[in-house]
Amino acid sequence: MEGSKTLNYIKEVLKNMPADWLKLTTHRLDIYDESKAKTQFLEQFEALFKSGDASTSALNALPTAYDYIRLGHPLSCVLEWVIAHLNNLKPQNVISFSSKTAPILAILRKNLLAHKNTQISYTGELPTYFDTELLKSVYGYQFELNKVEKASEVSAFDGSTVFISEQNEISAIDFNPNIDFVVNLHGQLGSVILADVKNENYISEIQHVRRRETIAMTPANCLVALRALVEQSSFNIPKSNVETDKQSVLNLLKNITGTTIKPLVASSGLSMQYAIMMGLVHDALENHKGKAIKFVVPPNCYGGTNDQARRVAACLDNVEVVDLLVDGDNDMVRSIDSVLDKIAQEDAIPYIIAEIPTNPRVEVPDLQALKGVLSKVRKTSNGTDAIDSVFVLDQTFCPNFHFLGEGEILSTMKAISYASGSKFPSGGKCTAGYVVGNNKTAALMGHIEKHLILCDNEATDLQYEILAKQLPSMNQRIIDAYKNTREFVNFIHETLPTAKINFVSEELAEQGFMPSVFSLDLPTKGNTAEEKEAYKRALNHKLIDLMITEIPNESKYCVSYGQLKGCYWTIPATSTQGTTKEGDKDYIARVALSANMDLELHKKVFKEFVDSI
Repeated sequence: MEGSKTLNYIKEVLKNMPADWLKLTTHRLDIYDESKAKTQFLEQFEALFKSGDASTSALNALPTAYDYIRLGHPLSCVLEWVIAHLNNLKPQNVISFSSKTAPILAILRKNLLAHKNTQISYTGELPTYFDTELLKSVYGYQFELNKVEKASEVSAFDGSTVFISEQNEISAIDFNPNIDFVVNLHGQLGSVILADVKNENYISEIQHVRRRETIAMTPANCLVALRALVEQSSFNIPKSNVETDKQSVLNLLKNITGTTIKPLVASSGLSMQYAIMMGLVHDALENHKGKAIKFVVPPNCYGGTNDQARRVAACLDNVEVVDLLVDGDNDMVRSIDSVLDKIAQEDAIPYIIAEIPTNPRVEVPDLQALKGVLSKVRKTSNGTDAIDSVFVLDQTFCPNFHFLGEGEILSTMKAISYASGSKFPSGGKCTAGYVVGNNKTAALMGHIEKHLILCDNEATDLQYEILAKQLPSMNQRIIDAYKNTREFVNFIHETLPTAKINFVSEELAEQGFMPSVFSLDLPTKGNTAEEKEAYKRALNHKLIDLMITEIPNESKYCVSYGQLKGCYWTIPATSTQGTTKEGDKDYIARVALSANMDLELHKKVFKEFVDSI
């Protein structure tokens, strides 16, 4: 009876759900309490269920679920909630993934760090992408494989037992007491992992893998799963032209970036970055056996990049993260030169991950000088030639700039470039990310592709379809959004000259660096450093609150950029730099404009803000 009541309610929810549940890739910070994340959404959703209220207005009033659709979103939360109800579990014990490998990797990762054994029991055949040898040799994971006919055959094991099963529908399962985690593989939709009650201490670790190395099951795929569930049927996968869309996307990316090697497209920017990092580790193990691996990363860069790099290093004894100071008083080129000299002395392998322009200070280094330090022949302490670096460029801010093509600034050394697709490439319509390489990185790109496939993190059919539609207009959207941004920046300079604005110069824009995002360091006052900082932080919120209140249809308190319309405002220290060390955080306002917005209205409201202070 309870089951039918639940399914009937979900049927009404699907009928009345807000359009944003399916379409948004970012989140509204004004209805988001990070400390409560998923729990706040589900507590209020549960209250609606108990009262039988599935109205659009009630659903629309629910707080943001998680942060970005990478970690979770309303439809993934609802799917997990229903599956939990059917299996008498807490919703937190059910976690959906776009990847079919990632939930298994999450268990293996935690058990590696805890020195605990893992048994993987499965029916039928293991998926072809589940590469046992690579998981053991590159990731360092240890596990035993155990083929069975059914779940009831799984025997007791000293450690964690994961049971894998392919399912073309969502249904209740019988937990064999010897099974700790059930992973249901759902074809193109992804997978769902269920943890029994005695393994709840794994939940946050599993969610963290989903947050940093992959994504949640996408909204579109969650909707397919939920519809199958309420209709008690197998999955009805929408038809797609994925091969045509994929080829179109790959051709477009080559054209946009000026490269010739096959690009790779992942389910998100961080999914792509994870494949890059593990592909680089793999290459180092093959070509530089026994050498230490150094990932050189700016400490104040996007929190996901920082956190992921440290998570990889935590699992592998020969991998270490080295800080690269790039912003403010620190010059990226000098910092790279110094760090590479030190790594050369140690005869280690340098992999540099950096953003150009930097985030959130929007700075561009001297590119000729950068080429010089990356091309420089260095010596080890023994006088032998040091191992060449690989420059991994996060080009999300300016994906149209040609760094890697023949004759371009980074064409003569090993360099690859990646971007988050939730920004300009898709205009905010999906999260897919991509990577391209110059002609010196063919072998590296081969390794990266292996790990993208192993982690089952390639872009979904719908993501390819969206990119195929949006990429052709990307370069023009970048130019038009830059024009709006430059005009707004100039207006702020005139209206509030005491504010410090971080944005590219006119000269850099003429070279092709045309970001549509800038950071704003508002003027402050007070007798002590603490008073001044507190005043400035309060002023940031005052500005954002005014903008989103006065221009609700366009100004959003969101963390993304490259969107098709409107204007996004955020404070990096409390959003994108969430896992960055406190001393490296930026408590400034970051503003992202689009090509399609009422710029005059934004100027008018900003002037009201200035007049009020």
